Amino acid sequence: MPSTTPITSVPHFVSREERTTIAAETPASFSDIPAVLRHKEENVSVALDPPLDGFSPEDGAQGTLYIIESVLAFMSTTGRGFQIEYPAITLHAISRAEAGPSIYCQLDEHAGEPEGAASNEEMSDMRELSIVPQSADSLEPIFEALSRCAALHPDKATASDDEDMDALIDADTGNFEVFTGDDDQELSEVGRAALAHLESIIYYPEDQPTENGTVNGVVGNEEENSNGHPTP
Repeated sequence: MPSTTPITSVPHFVSREERTTIAAETPASFSDIPAVLRHKEENVSVALDPPLDGFSPEDGAQGTLYIIESVLAFMSTTGRGFQIEYPAITLHAISRAEAGPSIYCQLDEHAGEPEGAASNEEMSDMRELSIVPQSADSLEPIFEALSRCAALHPDKATASDDEDMDALIDADTGNFEVFTGDDDQELSEVGRAALAHLESIIYYPEDQPTENGTVNGVVGNEEENSNGHPTP
């Protein structure tokens, strides 16, 4: 089943305060408590490439983004939308492409499927998602909320792989593995093309310290996504 699916209504959610209240009342099952909404962004446009059946480019022109702990959802003003399972988001980053500032995501439509469940051609299919808020000031809050929610849904297929885990960003230090092109690091022709594409659109901020001494800027997510797909 594809990880990106059309919807006509937003999945049920609660605020963090509501979840705390529900949990304090000792429900019969904590798994029945609705997922928490981490961030809601109105007046957002989105674009999916390739397009999603049942969701047209016109549907993506304006709507509301819901970053829920269970799924990422978008509902258009047309009444149509889509939701994405977090393990399918193999990469997300702030992009400064010529089209304008946005959140760029790579989606694996077959994430979580048993090995061999899809053909090699299907398994290589990737979808790109661009999220464009009305204000560029919303990019970092969206990115942060996405990272936190993605961290709740690690890719089980790679979470136990020590080599993949070594490539993840350390949440405390901010260190991450960078492809350097050394002899012991090789990319296929497809990999080189993908890397060139990402480098052309993803924003790599200058290492300018902020007032609190931290580096100002955001790069593509790995650690908080926990999917084992290193950010270029």
